[in-house]
Amino acid sequence: MAFYLYILKCSDDSYYTGHTDDIERRLSEHFKGEMACYTKKRLPIELVHMQEFPTRYEALSAERQVKRWSRKKKEALIQDNWEELQRLAKKNFLK
Repeated sequence: MAFYLYILKCSDDSYYTGHTDDIERRLSEHFKGEMACYTKKRLPIELVHMQEFPTRYEALSAERQVKRWSRKKKEALIQDNWEELQRLAKKNFLK
């Protein structure tokens, strides 16, 4: 069974990060506004990043980590810009 980290871009230009073991069902719930969460009042939304993990623990750990990231760092991940992601990580580490 696979587990997923996902990032949604909301209509207000904000990002929502979550994890699930059933990506199709979870995205459908978000898109239809069926989840009583952050995205419900920010429709329409768009899936901008998805990453697969072998365990729920790894997906949840990744979600918690990404939720603490700056917008710039999330956007580097979304764009698969590993160079920028590393630069931003070093910048934060040196603070």
